[in-house]
Amino acid sequence: MRNFKVKLSLYINYFVIGLMLNSVGIVILQVIIHYNVSEGAASVLEAFKDLSIAIFSFLLASYIPKFGYKRSMLTALLVVTAASLGMRFFDGFLMSKILFAATGFSFGLIKVSAYSTVGLITENSDEHASVMSVLEGIFQVGVLSGYWIFGFFIGDGDPGSEGWLNTYWVLAVLCLIAFFNLLTVKLDESEVRKEEEKFSIIHEFVEMIALIRFPLVLVFIFSAFIYVLIEQSIQTWLPTFNKSILQLPNSISVQIVSIFAGAIAFGRIASGYFIKKFSWMKVLTTVILCAMLLVVLVLPITSGIKVGSINNWMEVPLAGFLLPMIGLFLGPIYPALNSSILSILPKHRQSAMSGLIVIFSALGGTTGSLITGYIFGHFSGQTAFYFSLVPMGVLFAVLFFYSNIRKKFKFEEF
Repeated sequence: MRNFKVKLSLYINYFVIGLMLNSVGIVILQVIIHYNVSEGAASVLEAFKDLSIAIFSFLLASYIPKFGYKRSMLTALLVVTAASLGMRFFDGFLMSKILFAATGFSFGLIKVSAYSTVGLITENSDEHASVMSVLEGIFQVGVLSGYWIFGFFIGDGDPGSEGWLNTYWVLAVLCLIAFFNLLTVKLDESEVRKEEEKFSIIHEFVEMIALIRFPLVLVFIFSAFIYVLIEQSIQTWLPTFNKSILQLPNSISVQIVSIFAGAIAFGRIASGYFIKKFSWMKVLTTVILCAMLLVVLVLPITSGIKVGSINNWMEVPLAGFLLPMIGLFLGPIYPALNSSILSILPKHRQSAMSGLIVIFSALGGTTGSLITGYIFGHFSGQTAFYFSLVPMGVLFAVLFFYSNIRKKFKFEEF
């Protein structure tokens, strides 16, 4: 198969980085228990992850073509390998912050390099879309796998045990496998090298700033910001919600969140069919209403669960399985939103728009986690998750405004 080794390497890289990037919710739960930090203090891990993505993606994106896509990904894999080993040898909350800063940095390198590499190894739009779909699907598989790998090492008997840190031996090995696999891959980047003089940080900055002056772009990035705020606040704090509210054992609290990741993946795949049958606007408004309805129906049945009443999977309350299913309705929103803006932009504007998407998505994730962590620590887990109804309602309303502006959009304006 043509370019099979390159594609396989990209898939492995995305699997590994997806697993590490989205382990932040698991680690927040563990540092609260293991290092005895508050929910608000633990929530800064999301900021270390997302802000490093935003900052390094912006600063380094223009240099990646010069440095090389393969070398950029190899560098990223070495960084996350070192960070994983650091977690095992330098046990502490500070090392957790360093880990997610390093992971965010590496994700930025891998995402920009992988997206650009797909353009090099595909010959037409259909093949490009196919590889991208598989790539994003593999990312979700990595996210889902992380809950089970961490759950295997998390002990229920002694919450303060260091056994969960042994997970990072496994992650370090996976990173090294990805590194040596990529090392053997031949990737022809000559086409990019010819164009490298066109890439500069000043050029990228000017392109992004120029886009912000358009109302269509401003409303879009606000919508993307709100969406990621919702998704990350739920994904990050769901393990802690399961532990402190549903009274699930540590390992089950983590592993059951895999339902959320799986539901997002399935929701995104299924939405491709529905968007062909109905408009993207009808699909998105419908799933937001469904997500809000699920929150309203499920949260009331999460109260009154006694400590120590649940010891195995058979005793998990129905709410433990239903709440993660919100991913089924949240999943379709982000890719459909991104497609709605990128599909109407000229190609020379798409890289700048992608930069804005990465930056404001990262900022949204950080904001959502910090707000949810504050509410969780000062009020209750139920209150924190009820709060998700607010940004969902805002997104629902903003989508109508965005859709109207988009209909009046004239291609010539750009």
